[in-house]
Amino acid sequence: MTPHGARAGEDAEDLDVEEVLALVKNSNGNHLPGPAARGETDRARTSHQPDPSARPEARHRATPWPEARALAERAGRNATRAARRAPVSAPLDTALGLTLAAPLEALTDLPSFDTSAMDGWAVCGPAPWHVRDEGVLAGHAAPAPLTDGEAVRIATGARIPPDTSAVLRSEHGRTDDTGRLHATRDVVPGQDIRPRGQECRTGDQLLAVGTLVTPAVLGLAAAAGYDTLTAVPRARAEVLVLGDELLTQGRPHDGLIRDALGPMLPPWLRALGAEVTAVRRIRDDADALHEAITTSDADVILTTGGTAAGPVDHVHPTLRRIGAELLVDGVRVRPGHPMLLARTTETQHLVGLPGNPLAAVSGLLTLAEPLLRILTARPAPEPYTMPLRDAVQGHPHDTRLVPVVLRGDEAVPLHYNGPAMLRGIAAADALAVVPPGGAGPGLETELLDLPWASGGIGVCFT
Repeated sequence: MTPHGARAGEDAEDLDVEEVLALVKNSNGNHLPGPAARGETDRARTSHQPDPSARPEARHRATPWPEARALAERAGRNATRAARRAPVSAPLDTALGLTLAAPLEALTDLPSFDTSAMDGWAVCGPAPWHVRDEGVLAGHAAPAPLTDGEAVRIATGARIPPDTSAVLRSEHGRTDDTGRLHATRDVVPGQDIRPRGQECRTGDQLLAVGTLVTPAVLGLAAAAGYDTLTAVPRARAEVLVLGDELLTQGRPHDGLIRDALGPMLPPWLRALGAEVTAVRRIRDDADALHEAITTSDADVILTTGGTAAGPVDHVHPTLRRIGAELLVDGVRVRPGHPMLLARTTETQHLVGLPGNPLAAVSGLLTLAEPLLRILTARPAPEPYTMPLRDAVQGHPHDTRLVPVVLRGDEAVPLHYNGPAMLRGIAAADALAVVPPGGAGPGLETELLDLPWASGGIGVCFT
């Protein structure tokens, strides 16, 4: 997970977020082809504004699923380049899930003095040993040196007295009737002593630029003497939940349904590295949606529902009204086909999620995850596959994303995987990327980990 090849000793002031992103990309081998290599520009490929003179079946040309993800990454890269955001100094208690924008270098030797690795006795010379009356505890000043034939009680983590030969574990020593200490096993010089600098020396690079800050990274930083970390700032995300039919409490009734996305999206976005600045509920009103989008200062706006062409689907008309550029207008994936990605300003994007809950999850992982990953300079996850235990029916032309649980060396497809269902994804470990036409039992299939199942940053749900 830790990228290699970063510039050791790089001053934090010399790196902006775009340069951190470049280091992460180079270390991952996650190179996106440029427009020349692909043979066309972003706009030519992805700005699918409807042509009224076109045939109905040609008005909407959805983007293939892998290409949509690549375009979301490119959008993030362009926004990062335009924004030129500077790294931030984050206290350790707020740095979880950020990306290092400066190398983590040891501020001290670790350990910073010779310490005992076990409870027992520090001994000098061969047995038997005379035991001092006072022991040595962790956190106390340096003890007096030992002389040949002398021992002292010592606690784990305590400073080793000068001239100590070894530490004898408590379970490997016994005292005779005269109080002399004997070893019940051979004593090897240096045993159970952690010498100064065993883990690192002052100035050693512990972690490279581009490393994701996990709980273990926080622990290492604290041990190395850090109070703050220089990191890429979180991308700011705002969620606009659209719809007159949504309830925020109680049971569904009288044609009204509970809003499932308002509670689900913010913690999921935080797990993807975003700072959720607001969750706003917008009625089916075009002017209200226009005001919400044009007054938002978020890096990424996420809308739920309203991306189709119904009488109260105001997302497309609003984007046209503000002159936004559609980068992705529909994706060849099920569920989630009517998702979209638009550039609203040079540094702001809007991800339009379908209103059905599982379709919204599909949009989140297809467009929002790659976009946010680039904006926060997170390392790309290593792609991996597993064989399916059971056959999965496919769509004739589109990719399918199907919730699965991982059992041994197989991925088991889950039921309740319709666009409006969350029962399957709530029990899932990952989403299987099923190619057009479906997949038979045993077929090696790409998996997308879910944040709480991937072991890295699920603890971001706070």
